[in-house]
Amino acid sequence: MPPRKKQRTNTVHEPCEVKKSSEHSFWLIKSEPESRFENSVDMKFSIDDLKQCPNQISCWDGVRNYQARNFMRDQMKIGNQAFFYHSNCKVPGIAGIVEIVRESYPDYTQFDKKNPHYDGASKMENPRWFMVDVKFVRMLNRFVTLSELKEHQERHKSEGGPLKAMALFTRSRLSVQPVTKDEWDFILSLENVVSS
Repeated sequence: MPPRKKQRTNTVHEPCEVKKSSEHSFWLIKSEPESRFENSVDMKFSIDDLKQCPNQISCWDGVRNYQARNFMRDQMKIGNQAFFYHSNCKVPGIAGIVEIVRESYPDYTQFDKKNPHYDGASKMENPRWFMVDVKFVRMLNRFVTLSELKEHQERHKSEGGPLKAMALFTRSRLSVQPVTKDEWDFILSLENVVSS
């Protein structure tokens, strides 16, 4: 399930100063751009919602898959970039780019009994779930749809190409996924091409 983002409160740490990492990795992170209520809480968080956050920065909370958590906790570094992917909507796809501006720290929603992402088994002294902070970088020049990416991936699987083993298709349930440099560059090349 894509994470629920919300405005920061006084109990949440402010993001660290933006620094560049010597190591550079790419990611794809999924969120829901359309309203869906869980325990009376709207799970919606689009790239436009991120743009409305203070300094265009938000925590990426609510991830409740161990592999996705491990990517955030162990591998995401300040300066890494990610595609912001709209999921669980009429037309899923990549809307824009964000940057990691704070490395992993405990996800406060796991301790909030009123939050849909509450986890009663997680303890403050040994948290189970982590989050990072992301900052809006830019919109893609056009929305790159899942169906378009799938067409390229099918062709790349048979003819060879950068999307042949992309996690978006091989590990499609993950809300946080690694993206190779070749995948990243190919997808960026699509933003200036008119979709057929």
